Amino acid sequence: MNDTREGGMPSEHLDEQAELERLAAIVSSSDDAIISKNLSGIILSWNKGAEKIFGYSEAEMVGQSILCIIPPELQQEEEHILGLLRNGQRVDHFETQRLTRDGRRLHVSLTVSPLRNRLGNIVGASKIARDITERKRAEELQSLLIAELNHRVKNTLAVVQSIATQTLAGAPDPEAFVGAFRERLRALAQAHDLLVREDLAGVNLRDLLEEELALRGGERDRCAFHGPDLLIEGDLATHMCLVIHELATNARKYGSLSQTHGRLRVDWRTEACDAGQRLALTWTETGICIQQTPGREGFGTSLLRRVADANGGQSLIEQAGTERRVRLELLLNNPRQPKASSGKSAGKDRGAARDAADLRDRQVLVVDDEVVVAMDIAAALEAAGSSIVGPAYNIDQALQKIGAQHIDLAIVDANLKGRSAQPVVEALAQRRIPFILATGYGPESLPAGWSGSSYIAKPFTIESLVQALGELERREKLSALQ
Repeated sequence: MNDTREGGMPSEHLDEQAELERLAAIVSSSDDAIISKNLSGIILSWNKGAEKIFGYSEAEMVGQSILCIIPPELQQEEEHILGLLRNGQRVDHFETQRLTRDGRRLHVSLTVSPLRNRLGNIVGASKIARDITERKRAEELQSLLIAELNHRVKNTLAVVQSIATQTLAGAPDPEAFVGAFRERLRALAQAHDLLVREDLAGVNLRDLLEEELALRGGERDRCAFHGPDLLIEGDLATHMCLVIHELATNARKYGSLSQTHGRLRVDWRTEACDAGQRLALTWTETGICIQQTPGREGFGTSLLRRVADANGGQSLIEQAGTERRVRLELLLNNPRQPKASSGKSAGKDRGAARDAADLRDRQVLVVDDEVVVAMDIAAALEAAGSSIVGPAYNIDQALQKIGAQHIDLAIVDANLKGRSAQPVVEALAQRRIPFILATGYGPESLPAGWSGSSYIAKPFTIESLVQALGELERREKLSALQ
């Protein structure tokens, strides 16, 4: 005998109705989009979560095709999903994109289950769509930050390696090398400390001068700094820290700060120019007898000149009698950005590299936005007998040199001041000039479409670069004979 309750309805029907009402309440209050459709893709139900996520009301969507929220190039997914459902299969956590009413694309995670009638036949599908757009953005940002960190760490290691090589080349003995290298590393670390102090926005030029000179006692009265508050950004901050370190070291050893009556004055200003903002800095030492400069260009002088070249400026050193003046002009604004694909690492077959053609009398283009690394590469290739074209420090300089000079080989940084080196690579390929790409990001950062290009990962040893270029030269010669 069936139990009946108020109204005469059997208790099992009441329980079933209560369960349906409970499920309906869950569907209605869910933040996820819960949609039902038939096997032709026509929408049968559309909950409040779907209204919130996609922007369409229930009245607008019931009776419409589900294709109206699927991007055109992804609509084959729907036929694939319906095919699985007809076979009784379920789709779990399928990540894709869908369209909102205002045309925005959302990243969604779909779970789709077959709907059966009382006879057990599949008559449609229940779809739960969760908006994962913010999660995807966070993942993309994390990937970007990891790639950028990887690049910065490898680039810093490459700079340290180059500073070591250049310092060793100019050191008369091991003790002198250790002292000079330690101080240059300290200057590099100081640049990073100052960047962190300004939340990575840049380095305050006045702070940089005061930190590097670390004036003591009577020195304060003999030094003067005149100029506006100025933040120097990115790689230029590192370069300026090294330049000022070299100037300060020279002043303490031989110049104005080495003698009681010497004076140092640093003036700077910014001025508008066609390319943005230009910095003009003058470093003046007076009151001493300046020693004659050695015939060989030192690291500091070479660094000063190349930093100016790399940043669209110029440098000048003047000295007469008791006065020495260093002028430095450069552009302040250097845009940033990365990206790209994959390639094959150069220089890994050391046996082949040892047999590679030598680089004597070859014209080698060096393209790298890191001044110290470019100096190191150029010095090593010159020691191997090559003539250097450049270095070029940005895309425009590289293209100008490719168009104006004979080039046999090239070594190109894959990322130049935040821009892909693709225009440089295309110009080299057009002229059939063999090249190797250098990257601190990994092979996925190589310019789009150049996944088959030879590359060398930063930080690399100069020996491995010379071997890789020699191997490239050998391959080109063999190819020409075939």
